[in-house]
Amino acid sequence: MSGYQTNYPSDLERDAIGDGGVRYHIRPIRPDDADRLVRFHHHLTPRSVYLRFFTFHPELSTKEVERFTSVDYVNRLALVAEVDDQLIAIARFDRQPEEVEAEVAFVVSDEYQHHGIGSLMLDELVRAARERGITTFRAETLFENRTMLDVFRHAGFPVTSTLECGTVTLRFPIELTEVYRVALAERETRRHSSGSAHSSTDPVHQK
Repeated sequence: MSGYQTNYPSDLERDAIGDGGVRYHIRPIRPDDADRLVRFHHHLTPRSVYLRFFTFHPELSTKEVERFTSVDYVNRLALVAEVDDQLIAIARFDRQPEEVEAEVAFVVSDEYQHHGIGSLMLDELVRAARERGITTFRAETLFENRTMLDVFRHAGFPVTSTLECGTVTLRFPIELTEVYRVALAERETRRHSSGSAHSSTDPVHQK
């Protein structure tokens, strides 16, 4: 596993189909995504930025851009979805070295929201996290962010949550249970049915 610290994990790259037959290329983030990340952030509506950062945050600092794009692919990993070389979604996890619980965060470009991309990115992040010894995800989201809450609660994992001052903290184990297998199979069937009118792409695989 230590090889991921210095080597870009190309095994995490894949083409996928979201709801509505939209095609995405999913891959790990790279340092040369800095400009793409800045453009992605600028393109988000103020509300989407607020739901992600819990505050008004119109600009990413230089340090933030460097931190978000420079990861070790083991303890810190971000996956991006892109269409025509433009970032349209980012999902990431962070953990302390050797810990088995990781914090996760997601943001999806406004025009691609409500098309299943959040669930798609969660499925991919789960697969990568399990391969790196992570067993539990933790997420914090605003109570008003019903879309993201639904993504977590309908993923097929047993989710526990607490609410404090308008912020919901969720925890859920990510082991490959039969319940998750069924939920994942239903999502994949829906995705590929949506894309049946288009030329086929490789399905999302889970180990």
